[in-house]
Amino acid sequence: MTELRFAYGTNGLTDLRLSDALALLADLGYRGVALTLDHMHLDPCAPDLARRTADVARDLERHGLAVAIETGARYVLSPTAKHGPSLLDPDPAARARRTALLVDAVRVGADLGATAVHCFSGHLPPGTPEDAAWPRLADALTPVVEAATAAGIPLAVEPEPGMLLDTLAAFHRLRAELGDPDALRLTLDIGHCHCLEPDPVPDCVTAAAPWLAHVQIEDMRRGVHEHLPFGEGEMDVEGALAALAATGYDGLISVELPRHSHAGPDLARRSIAFLTRALDQLPTASREAPAPC
Repeated sequence: MTELRFAYGTNGLTDLRLSDALALLADLGYRGVALTLDHMHLDPCAPDLARRTADVARDLERHGLAVAIETGARYVLSPTAKHGPSLLDPDPAARARRTALLVDAVRVGADLGATAVHCFSGHLPPGTPEDAAWPRLADALTPVVEAATAAGIPLAVEPEPGMLLDTLAAFHRLRAELGDPDALRLTLDIGHCHCLEPDPVPDCVTAAAPWLAHVQIEDMRRGVHEHLPFGEGEMDVEGALAALAATGYDGLISVELPRHSHAGPDLARRSIAFLTRALDQLPTASREAPAPC
């Protein structure tokens, strides 16, 4: 068994200043933060990114928080197209904008000593055959993988329901398209496994373990892609945590509640309490955090 470290995603704390969010998470007993690069939290498109990143690095060090970089901001590149433009956009110039954002995210991750940089494929555009989309995705990600390799940081792709890369099997197809680079790793969303994968969540965790660099967690119902606070779905959270500990996973396990920022501080408190209780039910798991405040 291994120590498990819990984090909380800033996409669920968008009503807080980033400095306040980091202080809150440290006070609650979290060991890390999943930092979504967005206009309200370390905007990747605004001037002086390196200077602002250095400020965040000091805050992280002061609070003793590890960090993973997430790139799922809804409108950071376009005010009208959610998650657009994507790595699958028919327009090469539009794809290049997403690639450039991800390369910048890798630089931010390197400057912050991040455990991983997260990304996803995007939706299959209308009229684009799937067989044409996979080489397009691989081509758009190649500069990002090269940047991650040079920086020594994992690029952790997330299978996302409804997107081209939506399952563990699809992740392995991308690995094959890119020639299985060592820097290409996996973000496993535990709720997505419960929602979409044919196998039980613990089996998904075991199968994903060799490539796992980042984990997201929340409650969810089978067949419904809706991130829910713990206790409102049907997830076997204890089973998922036991499987993660048994595989030796030592990255961050980040609570992912992007539609609940209106209640972010309270849900951050409730989530760490729930996860700590779940750890208490495991026979030999190490406790990663003190009891919540």
